Amino acid sequence: MRVIVVGAGVVGTMHAWHAVERGHEVVQIERETEARGASLRNFGQIWVSGRAGGEELETALRARELWEGIGARVPGLGFRAIGSLTPVRNGLELAVAEAALSRPDAAARGYKLLTAEEARALNPALRGAFEAALWCERDAAVEPRTAPLALKQALLATGRYTFLGGREVREVVGHNAVRDDHGDVHTGDAVVLCTGAWLGGLVKELVPDLPVRRVRLQMMQTEPLGETLTTSVADADSFRYYPAYASAALDALNAGQAQDPTAAAHRMQLLMVQRRDGALTIGDTHEYEHPFAFDVVEEPYEHVARVAESFLGRPLPKIRHRWAGVYAQCTDTSRVVHRQQVREGVWLVTGPGGRGMTCSPAIAETTANELGW
Repeated sequence: MRVIVVGAGVVGTMHAWHAVERGHEVVQIERETEARGASLRNFGQIWVSGRAGGEELETALRARELWEGIGARVPGLGFRAIGSLTPVRNGLELAVAEAALSRPDAAARGYKLLTAEEARALNPALRGAFEAALWCERDAAVEPRTAPLALKQALLATGRYTFLGGREVREVVGHNAVRDDHGDVHTGDAVVLCTGAWLGGLVKELVPDLPVRRVRLQMMQTEPLGETLTTSVADADSFRYYPAYASAALDALNAGQAQDPTAAAHRMQLLMVQRRDGALTIGDTHEYEHPFAFDVVEEPYEHVARVAESFLGRPLPKIRHRWAGVYAQCTDTSRVVHRQQVREGVWLVTGPGGRGMTCSPAIAETTANELGW
């Protein structure tokens, strides 16, 4: 079988991976010379802890298993089974963490409530003040800036994979074929469009009422910390954002403890992950209203820096990079991804939202199974 994959982000590249793994030939087409979108502009977190139950959690857990296996074969992914800690500072926040422990799927997520002393023993870099921390053993991390490139190099080594960068697919031609902006037609037994947040042009022509929206976020990265941050770190505002924490205790938190005004205005939470070079990736914000601003604003960066420093008990290293990214999210946020046959032999797979890096191996595996690869 010959599979044409359009888009070289992590979702597209995982589709290419599964096709090659099953013995097929793959041509992957990318409009940039290399992937440059949300697949690189994220935390690199394999984030199981906050996922909704049911299909979303099952997808995340399967993806976590796949990431670990692929990471063992492709060291350039930088896969690390580091888990995550969410420190809590008071009774309202603690009650949400305790409620999470009562979920029927708490064991599958690896939830455990730690004292402050136990959390610091696990992650000695957390020298700030907090009362306890929710530990999620199943969370992990990869290197987002290099993961798609490492996967590409592994695919090229198989001899059954061709990468065509700097080509934008403009048209679906007949059955199982697309035409790019060089005028070349690429024909296969299946075409999978994994175009990420690129929802205009061909995608809009194929699906005018696509139930997917674009979301913009701001993030930053520091110079190396100078010590190891042994886990990912989130703050209690993440309880408000992730569906796994919905409970009466969360309702009480929302009613009794308002978010910081900047965090509320920019729909913020703290997420912090250390890169292999020691730098910290820190964020983030969520902007849903279109058109998006063309600039980044400073107040959210100041807010997440204050929260991060309060947990670390020390000033952050110098900020090296600031950026904005855009990802695609199903308007029905309970859906893991939008997968649709848009023409004979042509499928569109998009809209995983902030779950793209986490869930991409399992999303692609499901596509491969459904298409009978």
